This record gives sequence, C-alpha cells and structure tokens, in this order.
Amino acid sequence: ALRLYHTDDVRGVEIGGAGKNVLAIAAGIVAGRGLGESARAALIARAFAELMRFARSFGGRPETLMGLSGLGDLVLTASSPQSRNFAFGLALGQGAAPEAAAGGKLAEGAFTATALVGLARGQGIEMPIAEAVAAIVAGRASVEDVVAALLARPLKAEAE
Repeated sequence: ALRLYHTDDVRGVEIGGAGKNVLAIAAGIVAGRGLGESARAALIARAFAELMRFARSFGGRPETLMGLSGLGDLVLTASSPQSRNFAFGLALGQGAAPEAAAGGKLAEGAFTATALVGLARGQGIEMPIAEAVAAIVAGRASVEDVVAALLARPLKAEAE
C-alpha cells in the first residue's frame, strides 16, 4: 500500500534525502566494526541532530526532517544491507579501502559527505560525524582514528 503526504518544504526534503546517505555510511561503519546496536542507535541519533542543525541553518523545517523524507528514510537507509550507503559503510568498517568498498555500486553519500561538510563549515555548523565520514571516504583518516576521535570529544549536553 502507498500513502502520500505533501509538503512545501523542498529544502527540508532535499537535505533529508541527501544527508541521510552520509549518516547511513556512518551507521554502516559502526556495524562493520562490530560496535553493537546501541552504539549504532546512538550514532544515528547524534548524526540526525547534526542534520537537523544543518537543515535549520539552510531554511529547512525540523518537522520535515522528522517525517518520512527525513527520519523515515534514514531509519531504512541506516539499517539495511540493501542500502548502497549502509553497505559501503559496512565494508569500510570491515577494513575495505574506500575505493573498493562500494563494490562497483554508487554510494551517493560518499560524494555528498564532502559537499555537506563544506557547506556546514561555511555556515559554522558543527557536524563531527559527517566530517568523520568525509575524512574516511577521502582517505585522510582511518576508521580507527575517527572512532577514537569521536569518542574523545568533550562531553556536553545532548541538546547542544
């Protein structure tokens, strides 16, 4: 069955649709490293907070990202091995080099990560998880170094 919903928040839909691919790569990396379901759930929640900050800064509405085109799509994309982006992250987490991890398939998030991070930096938006994905995909950092760096970040309130 198919049920349609409408919105006039084109920016929110576009940001959710593109950004969730980057987050799915991160979720795949966590799964590939065998860090557990709780770690993956925590990562998805924090990465979604990053995407919400980004969307707000660029005129997207938070309620759009909380809907099917944002969170709904993210839940599927960040948990299914059928997702090219999750599968790409899974391979990275299992030790594959970025150029080999896609297995001949297009993982859009690998390209989106660099653009997302560039736009975020231009607006002063902190997106450490997206930055980590961009660094791994570009070969500037290893999965191990990125995981250690993310876990070593200063503690702060969840809403920050």
